[in-house]
Amino acid sequence: MLSLFSSAGIGELGIKACGMDILLSNELLKNRCDLYHENFPETESICGDIWDKEQDIIDKWKSKKVGAPFLVYATPPCQGMSFNGLGKLLAEIRAGRRPKEDPRNRLIIPTLRIIKKLRPDWVLFENVQTMQDTIIRTESDDYQNIIDYIKDELSPDYLGCAEVVNCADYGIPQTRVRLITIFTKSEKGKRYFKKHGSFLPPRTHSEIASGTLKNWVSLKEAIGKLPYLSAEKGKNECPNIKWHVVPIMKPDKFWWVCNTPANETAYNNQCVKCGYDKTPRHGMCMEDGRHQSRKDTPIFCAKCGALLPRPSMIDSKTNERRLIRGFDSAYRRMSWEVPSPTLTQNFQYEASDKKIHPDQNRVLSVYEGMILQSINNYNYSFTIDKKPISRVMCCEVIGESVPPLLIEYACKNILKIDGAYEKM
Repeated sequence: MLSLFSSAGIGELGIKACGMDILLSNELLKNRCDLYHENFPETESICGDIWDKEQDIIDKWKSKKVGAPFLVYATPPCQGMSFNGLGKLLAEIRAGRRPKEDPRNRLIIPTLRIIKKLRPDWVLFENVQTMQDTIIRTESDDYQNIIDYIKDELSPDYLGCAEVVNCADYGIPQTRVRLITIFTKSEKGKRYFKKHGSFLPPRTHSEIASGTLKNWVSLKEAIGKLPYLSAEKGKNECPNIKWHVVPIMKPDKFWWVCNTPANETAYNNQCVKCGYDKTPRHGMCMEDGRHQSRKDTPIFCAKCGALLPRPSMIDSKTNERRLIRGFDSAYRRMSWEVPSPTLTQNFQYEASDKKIHPDQNRVLSVYEGMILQSINNYNYSFTIDKKPISRVMCCEVIGESVPPLLIEYACKNILKIDGAYEKM
């Protein structure tokens, strides 16, 4: 198989577990390429912009003399994907208010050119859910939905579709919603798709268990037995478990977190001096139909006037204490009873949405992030030249990746369809 936008190769762990050989990969960032090479030394990597390396990728694959790839796996950057509809976009263009174009959304163009030149049996795209609603400017300078563009470029030889998937539905302890887009030119695959309308395997889990479906794997089941940590110096790292480490919080932030109850946000904390618990809560604010951060939430006790353990700071201009603006999901504890919220690159920042540990005064550890992304199910080394990468880079790699277990399930089903359709 060929991997495009390979990053550090986390998703490829699932592909490799299926027995496929990853012969060639392409990634823009050198530190990701270095980390990829550390874990997949047998894979030849082309480091650089796919626009510049397009022909190199094609030529390098052909030089291997193995025929067409069985699978091309591509995970274009997701930061530019949005819900901007085609109608709104065209209206803005006609009114002379053409919105700023995110060039990352057009990376699908060289990707599809590579696919059409190499003609793999299967194509698997993985991205955020909003990819299905993203509009791009095509090579002909038209504007088109990106999924429709993929279909048009691959037709009539390829058949398939894009499907929204919740990782929790496959036993991954995280409600990470992704868009899995699979197309094939395999005749067995086409017959399967016409019959089932999907290339994904049946779900194994559900929010509510029924029939053969199990309950989602909760956060407590996944990480509830790990050693205690606290965001304090000397208590923030477990010497016996590599990467089970959290950042130390500043005293004021630690005070807010210490006083935040289960399933709550620090913005709702009440008075620790007099015990009064009726000071108005943070709540949700809607303006013009959009979820906005509140600006009027009190930071002093309505009864005794004491400073509340709510996110606040000294304003450098007025020298007065004010509320730190934030949504009601910020500085919020997660719940033991359900899977983790979606991990991002900021999962070790307490101000990020729902990132505080359910009952310990800290954020998730790096190791817990690996568990929630299913990375711990595989052999993977977060090292370059045998030296550990930084904690910041480790969090970035974890947060930007797809759970490899999801890719493994998808690829196993592809192999099953392609190799055993007649027996099904």
